[in-house]
Amino acid sequence: MTSWIGRTAAEIAAAVREKRATPREVVAEHLARIERLDGRIGAFRKVLAESALAAADEVAARSDLAELPLAGVPVAVKDNLAVRGESTRIGSAATPDTPADDDHVTVARLRAAGAVVVGLTNVPELCIFGTTEGVLGTSRNPWDTSRTAGGSSGGSAAAVAAGLVPVALGNDGMGSLRIPAANCGLVTLKPGHGLVPAGIGNGDWFGMSENGPLATTVEDLRLVLSVLAQEEFVRREEPATRRIAVSLRSPLAGVAVTKPYTTAVREAAGVLAGAGHQVRTANPPYPLSLGVTALQHWTAGTAVDAEGLDLARLARRTRVHAAVGRRFVRGVRTGDQRERLRRRLIPFFTEHDVLLTPALARRSPRSVPWHERGWLPNVLANTNYSPMTPPWNLTGWPAMSVPFGTLPSGAPCAVQLVGRPGTEADLLELAGQLEELHPWQRTAPLDQRTRPGSVSPAPCT
Repeated sequence: MTSWIGRTAAEIAAAVREKRATPREVVAEHLARIERLDGRIGAFRKVLAESALAAADEVAARSDLAELPLAGVPVAVKDNLAVRGESTRIGSAATPDTPADDDHVTVARLRAAGAVVVGLTNVPELCIFGTTEGVLGTSRNPWDTSRTAGGSSGGSAAAVAAGLVPVALGNDGMGSLRIPAANCGLVTLKPGHGLVPAGIGNGDWFGMSENGPLATTVEDLRLVLSVLAQEEFVRREEPATRRIAVSLRSPLAGVAVTKPYTTAVREAAGVLAGAGHQVRTANPPYPLSLGVTALQHWTAGTAVDAEGLDLARLARRTRVHAAVGRRFVRGVRTGDQRERLRRRLIPFFTEHDVLLTPALARRSPRSVPWHERGWLPNVLANTNYSPMTPPWNLTGWPAMSVPFGTLPSGAPCAVQLVGRPGTEADLLELAGQLEELHPWQRTAPLDQRTRPGSVSPAPCT
C-alpha cells in the first residue's frame, strides 16, 4: 500500500486526479498521523475528522475531479479564518464559541480547488505574538519540542513541519507566516497587499495583514498561492538575472543578529551569485524610528481587534498590548507613517530588485507559558528574535522565508527575500533556485520511517 504521508500537495493532487488514490484514503492516513503525533506537537485546536472524511468523499464524487489543482489534498486552517460550521476562537477564551455561517474566502477557494480541511490550528491570543501558546493550546516546533513553533501561524507551521498535512493556511501581520516558517523549516510567502483576499480581524491590522500558504516545497507554495490569488504562478523556463542586495543589519536599532543567521545569508548569497545573479552588500535606509513605528502599529492593531471583547477574559499581556495601542489607533489609521517608510525605501528597491536578509535574529524562544508572563518580557522576546519581518508589513511589499541550512541544535535556519510590489513571481524563482542548489529536509524526523522527497539538511558552515 502506498503511503501518502510526506508526499507533497502536488504529488497527492496528481495521484487523486489520475485515480491512483482516493481523497478518503489520503485524508484518513493524515488524520491517523494527527491522532498519533499531535499530542507532542499541539498543532491543532480542533481536528475535524468526521467532516473531513465526508468532504473527501464529496471531492471524489465531483465531476471536475480531473481538473482540480488541489484534489484530495488535506489542509489545515489557522484559527482566525472562518471555517463553515466551526467557531473561530483566535486563541482566546474571550471570543464567542459560535459556528461560522460561511467559509472565509480563502478557505472557500481551497475547497473549490479540491482541498479538504482537516482542522483548525492553534494561535496565540488574538494572533499578537511570535510564540503560540494560550488557554486553547500550545504549538511546539517539531524539530525541537522544547522550543516554540513561533507565531502567530504557529499551529499551521507545526502541522506542516510534522507531516500532519502537506500544506496549511496562515496569515502575516508582523511576520506571522515568516516567523514560524523560519523556525519550522518551511517555505512561505507573505503576498504584497491586495494579491490574496485578506479579511483578517477588524480591518486587517490597517491593511498590514495578508493571508498565505505554508509549504515544504516551492512547487507547493506556487500551487496554493495560485489558488488563493486566482492568478497562476508558473515556473519560468529561463530565470532572469536579478540585482540582489545582501543586508545583515537589523532594521530595529539595538537588536543583534546571531552568527547562524548571518552565516546562512552569506552562504545563500554565494549560491545566488554562483547562479549568475548580481549580488552585493547594501543596507536599506531604515529610519531610527522604525522600532517605535512598528510597536505603534502592532499594538494599535490589537486595540482594534479587542474592541467588544470581555477584557477580563483576555490574558494580561493581551490587555496591556491593547491598552498601549489604543492611544495610537487614530494616528495609525491615517497611514502617514507607512507611506513615509515606503517613500524612503523606494529608491533602494529601484537600484536593487531583491533584498536578502536573515529571516530571524536568533532561534525561537523556549516553549513555556508565555501567555502567563508579563507584557514587557513578551515584547522583548519577540523583538529580539524577530526584528527582520515588520518593515515589509508596514510597506505592504512581498516577503518570503526560505529554509537555508541548520542551527547548531539541528533545527532549521532560514533567510528572507523581499521584493517590490508585484514581484511575488520573482521571489518564487529565487526561492526555487535556492531549493534546487541547496535543498532542505522537508519534514521533521518525528519517526524512523523515511518520507518520500526528504533529503538530509545542508548545514550552515
